[in-house]
Amino acid sequence: MPVVLITPEAMLHQQAPYVDHLSEAGFEICYPEDSTFTRGLCGPEKTVEVLSPCDAVIAGGEILTSDVLEALPKLRVIARSGVGYDRVDIAAATRQGIPVTITPTANHEAVAELTLSLIFAVAKEVLFNDREARAGRWPMKPTRPIRGQTLGIFGLGRIGRSTALRAQALGMTVIAVENFPDEEFVQRHGIELVELAALLARADFLSVHCPVTEETTGMFNADLFGRMKPDSVFINTARGKLYVEADLIDALNNGPLSGAGLDVFEQEPTNADNPLFQLDNVVCSPHVAGNDTKSQVDMGIEAADCIIRLRRGEWPDGAVVNGQLRDGWRW
Repeated sequence: MPVVLITPEAMLHQQAPYVDHLSEAGFEICYPEDSTFTRGLCGPEKTVEVLSPCDAVIAGGEILTSDVLEALPKLRVIARSGVGYDRVDIAAATRQGIPVTITPTANHEAVAELTLSLIFAVAKEVLFNDREARAGRWPMKPTRPIRGQTLGIFGLGRIGRSTALRAQALGMTVIAVENFPDEEFVQRHGIELVELAALLARADFLSVHCPVTEETTGMFNADLFGRMKPDSVFINTARGKLYVEADLIDALNNGPLSGAGLDVFEQEPTNADNPLFQLDNVVCSPHVAGNDTKSQVDMGIEAADCIIRLRRGEWPDGAVVNGQLRDGWRW
């Protein structure tokens, strides 16, 4: 009986549809003994030890390097719970004949909701006012409006489009940078596509929704922050490697930025003494944007479906990252 390891913390030992689907399809389900295994902190030797008995894995954030994958000859499928795959060496997985899948339609709305939550939290100074009210103080400082503001979106994929629709419903003007836009969506919703320079100069809130690539790693740095609109806000619910934390801190302390909402950090989990935590104009969350109760179940179902279909000899189009394996691949 093939074995599937489920690693994301919120999916451990759950009575959920994706567990039933895998069991009904003839898979044995197992979980890591260490509930934090998926954070990628245990090192390559422990990663190999945990994954060795498995034919497939519904993966979270574990780091799957070339050395790790080469030590796992039994592994046939890596089904990522989510859309990011920057912790998987895709080239190595391809050499090993391991399809890497994602869950492209499961969590984009959850990320969009948290993006708007961070925008609200920063603009309305929710944390500051909560602390002040609890302390018996009663600040009457006006907060920032959302309506009438311009949201700049860097990356108009599924998450960016979901964010755009919600922002427009709040009365925001949406502009975006996207190299491969959905033209029908853009025209139907009146979204203005702009160059990066215009996005930086015009956005009151700039939200990042792109993958980590060689070109985007560290892209949001001192240069780009320095070109952003005065008093603008930086929002990142994508990946921590997209921005330089030290440069963001400088832009928050010395301008032009007035605030930031962050779900991701350069190092995760980030240290408790991270200087970003000392800034009152920053709202943080621990990389949970895509994980609400509904999206977690949906991601599990989508990941399980990829594993089941591949076991049956079916190719899950649109979900496989290294699609070049399709011709001739067998379980």
